[in-house]
Amino acid sequence: MKMVEFEDVALHYRIDGDPDGAPVVFANSLGTDLRLWDDVVDRLHAGLKLVRYDKRGHGLSSAPPAPYAMGSLVRDAERLLDHLDLRDCVFVGLSIGGMIAQGLAVKRLDLVRAIVLSNTAARIGQPTMWEERISAVRAGGIEALADSILERWFSRPFRDTSEFAGWRHMLTRQPVEGYAGCCAAIAGTDFYTPTSGLRLPCLGIAGSEDGSTPPDLVRETVNLIPGARFELIRRAGHLPCVEQPDAYARLLTDFLREIGHIAR
Repeated sequence: MKMVEFEDVALHYRIDGDPDGAPVVFANSLGTDLRLWDDVVDRLHAGLKLVRYDKRGHGLSSAPPAPYAMGSLVRDAERLLDHLDLRDCVFVGLSIGGMIAQGLAVKRLDLVRAIVLSNTAARIGQPTMWEERISAVRAGGIEALADSILERWFSRPFRDTSEFAGWRHMLTRQPVEGYAGCCAAIAGTDFYTPTSGLRLPCLGIAGSEDGSTPPDLVRETVNLIPGARFELIRRAGHLPCVEQPDAYARLLTDFLREIGHIAR
């Protein structure tokens, strides 16, 4: 278990693969921890340095008082990469993690050579929607919203599997403070203008059954970046890395080869 403490937050992170390999950093979605990427990491090239972390308020990282700003989440990622002395990484972000990826690329191109924007957008939902969700979570806990959230996360066939219960537990056991804090960060974020100024390799990934960030929304954001590529994973919802890890790992591996992050 690896932790790094900054003045306002302690972040939990994990490193797999080759410690001297080309770095790939993963940022997870709202309501999940770094285990989100387990099945994908197991399928990636052994020569990569694979870094995962729990954003503030999630997993084993600390949960400072809400609300959070997206700038703070971006700064957390920035400080972690600086702490680990990582440069020229490929940053893979899903949902709010994809927002962090956009913000980090805008701020620190010395840290990021390419991004993967998975099931995310430059703006997700409207502030009033997030304010209502924060109020509901404060009143009844994450459990009160779990069923509706999980319907957007996963396709119907996956919700009938035994594995589904584990993801429900992961969601409902996240700290309310952290969940509410990150909802506030999403509510206050509109990256359309800064993301449209990015000039770096980008892969966009969407799930055909995603009820949180539908494919057209993901495509709209990916198309802001000249030369970016968009891919759709079928039979998957908001977390295709969970439902279709083979397809997800293939797309990611092909992208890493295309940009020279791993040898062809």
